[in-house]
Amino acid sequence: MKVYTKTGDKGTTALFGGTRVPKHHIRIESYGTIDELNSHIGLIRDQDIDQLYKNTLMDIQDRLFTVGAILATDPEKAQLKNGKARLNIPKISNEDIEKLEKGMDLMEDSLPPMTHFVLPGGHTTVSFCHIARTVCRRAERLASHLNDLEPFQPETLMYINRLSDYLFVLARKLSHDLQAEEIKWIPNKES
Repeated sequence: MKVYTKTGDKGTTALFGGTRVPKHHIRIESYGTIDELNSHIGLIRDQDIDQLYKNTLMDIQDRLFTVGAILATDPEKAQLKNGKARLNIPKISNEDIEKLEKGMDLMEDSLPPMTHFVLPGGHTTVSFCHIARTVCRRAERLASHLNDLEPFQPETLMYINRLSDYLFVLARKLSHDLQAEEIKWIPNKES
């Protein structure tokens, strides 16, 4: 099977179900940004970090493929003629969301409380987390817009939201583990 199909040469692509849409369609922007996020998470996973975080990030990457598949499915063709769902995979569940929450709770137990915003950076690995977090927020904005136009499974949007929080806490935890300085943002006062 060849990677190139030439079917997108005129600026369109197919959704699950075969519907063709422009490559700049909000649905394509949404799942394309999830794909971008997945790549950034792979970069974090490739760093010299605790295996627990690597395993969690691999699980997140798996779930992001599910998110992408949900977003790539034409809602009018989500059901097959036999009544079964076109996507024959487990959807995003409340348990997936709870895993992220429990992971955050566990990391926060060993961190000092937040008193200020922190400047992204301090260590390359931490910076990768902050980049992934901001890409996740962009994915959430796009998915939220798509959901307003063509609603999809609510847990999917919740998962994306919780994931950006998880990535922020992971950045703080990795700063702590790597003994990187966490610089507080303290705004200058007007004179």
